[in-house]
Amino acid sequence: MMYGISLVFLSIVAVPSLILSKKTNAKELLEKIEPYQGWIGLIFCIWGVWGIISAILNLGWLTAAPIWWMTFLAGGIVEAGLGFMLSYGLTNSLLSKNEVARERAERVREKIAPKQGKLGMLGMAVGIWMIIASFIFI
Repeated sequence: MMYGISLVFLSIVAVPSLILSKKTNAKELLEKIEPYQGWIGLIFCIWGVWGIISAILNLGWLTAAPIWWMTFLAGGIVEAGLGFMLSYGLTNSLLSKNEVARERAERVREKIAPKQGKLGMLGMAVGIWMIIASFIFI
C-alpha cells in the first residue's frame, strides 16, 4: 500500500498542471514542494528501481499472485520513470563531470519528457490500483 500512496503523491508532483486545473488553491502547496522536487524525484527514482529489482527477485509471485506481481512491476517502472524526470536537473548537476553519463541521461530524458503527462496519469491509476489491490490480495 505504501508504494501506491507514494506513487499517487509522485504523480501529483510530476503533473501539477492537471491538479491546478481542478483546484486553484493547490498552487501554494505545489510551490512549497518545488524547491525539493529534484531530491524527491531522486529518492523516488531509487525507490522505483528497487521496486523493479524486488519484482524480479520475487518472480515466484507470478504463480501465486500474477496480477499483484504485474502491478508491483508496473508501479516500480512508472515510479522510476517519474522520479527520473523530476530529478533530472539535480542528477545532471551531480553528474556534470561525467560527459558520457550526462549524454545518456539527456537521451533518455528526451524520450520520456513528451510523455510525462501520460506517465503521471498512468502513475495515478497504478497507484490507486496498488492501494485497492493491497486490500484485496494481502
